[in-house]
Amino acid sequence: MYAPQILIEAALNGLMTGAVYALIALGLTLVYGVLHIINFAHGALLTVAMFAVWGAFALVHVDPYLAMVGIVPLMFGLGYGLQRFVIGPASHGNDNNVLLVTLGLSIVLENGLLALFRSDTRALDSDAALQVIELGPLLLSTPRVIGFVAAIAVTGLLWLLLNRSDTGRAIRAVAREKLGARLVGIEVDHVYAVTFGIGCACLAVAACLLMPTYYVNPRSGAAFVLVAFTIVVLGGMGSIAGALVGGLIIGVVESFSGLLLGDSLGQIGIFLIFILVLLVRPTGLFGARA
Repeated sequence: MYAPQILIEAALNGLMTGAVYALIALGLTLVYGVLHIINFAHGALLTVAMFAVWGAFALVHVDPYLAMVGIVPLMFGLGYGLQRFVIGPASHGNDNNVLLVTLGLSIVLENGLLALFRSDTRALDSDAALQVIELGPLLLSTPRVIGFVAAIAVTGLLWLLLNRSDTGRAIRAVAREKLGARLVGIEVDHVYAVTFGIGCACLAVAACLLMPTYYVNPRSGAAFVLVAFTIVVLGGMGSIAGALVGGLIIGVVESFSGLLLGDSLGQIGIFLIFILVLLVRPTGLFGARA
């Protein structure tokens, strides 16, 4: 039997880790909700962002949190350009082609990173990873606390963007009725590119929050995106609130699974919850029923 302090710390660590997972899933669910495609390049783009954070620290000693100022707009621009000039034209409006194009893009990015950085694992040599915050008898990792606060803040900003801005109204209009949006003058291709760019910007924030405590190699993004896919299905495809709640649930489940079963078996609980939700509610927790 574990002491209450250990169980509380496991729950808090799970919530903090899950918030960053949710941030990764946000970009995935937003792209699905608007473009109605599954972006198979999501993991590779996360790896690109993580290497950018590592490069900024290793080459010019930019703090990973400060690197957010430059890397977020760069990743937004990369996402915008990929959708506007590569994915959109190459798919010719066919959803099946989009899946193949994003899968091909994922392969190109991963092999490009492999050619540039080899398969070596890299991590930031930063003291920030060892810092803790004392909360009574509890010791919480400072990078995880920062990650939790930042992930919740970014989720709130994304909600405000989608619900309180002209860009958000255009995105929601295109998501609901593409033809109708085009008829009222909305440039659908531009909205698609902006949405893809926002998804990549979310990945950039997640990369800056992950790098103080995680490592990066050309395959790092694949592990995170597998969890992100689970969160998107668990929360409901296309649901922003579902991605956040799903991420927090997955984080807590992973934390307790790791505590009870060991780190190597920690992700078993994730997929058990995933299968259970699919059996009970296939549309996910926040998904609309057909």
